Amino acid sequence: MALQLAHFRDRGQFCLTYESTMTRLFLEGRTETVRSCTREACSFVRAMEDKEKTDSQCLALFRLAVDKHQALLKAAMSGQGADRHLFALCIVAQFLHLQSPFLDQVHSEQWQLATSQIPVQQTHLFDVHNYPDYVSSGGGFGPIDDHGYGVSYIFMGDEMITFHISSKKSSTKTDSHRLGQHIEDALLDVASLFQEGKRLKRGCRGRGEEGPRGYRCGPLPCHPRGSMAPMPSTNF
Repeated sequence: MALQLAHFRDRGQFCLTYESTMTRLFLEGRTETVRSCTREACSFVRAMEDKEKTDSQCLALFRLAVDKHQALLKAAMSGQGADRHLFALCIVAQFLHLQSPFLDQVHSEQWQLATSQIPVQQTHLFDVHNYPDYVSSGGGFGPIDDHGYGVSYIFMGDEMITFHISSKKSSTKTDSHRLGQHIEDALLDVASLFQEGKRLKRGCRGRGEEGPRGYRCGPLPCHPRGSMAPMPSTNF
């Protein structure tokens, strides 16, 4: 949900979002797609950007969005996802030289936000407490779309999340450092919903408005400051 909020603040719109999940419940299972940008997620993001909405209202919408996301995640893990089946149909159609406007539309969809969690088995390789500056995101991947982002993340214990953000230098619409700042701010805003009376950064509502820390929403140049967690970024 924080990534949806961050991306909306970065681009001012919602987009088709890819999130991978494992299908290892099945023999030789690999991955399936979770389409994270749900109606519930959009409702939550809009509420966070609405100055008239209270923290309790935003928190209620957040819980609905998370419940929907978890349901999609469980469905994808248990073989009830759609995208791998659609991909197989595309391959069969090409092999049989069949024309399908529906499959052509599916194949041409633009995934402007691709996300994935790095396996937590890597966390033992890092010493978060003694060497926090040497913690990495454990890997990453490039954007799928020319004007999109690739965002991988890993939970480093209970107190740290690291991100690897990638985008193309040729794109005039994306900036990895800028999205990184949006992600940090979004995480702080979500955290504030669980701390009644402690509005961390939710004064920043709407694109182009200045928040309490001098941070401006929207696709403006970002000047990275100290972050709660290391956020390596790559512009190809």
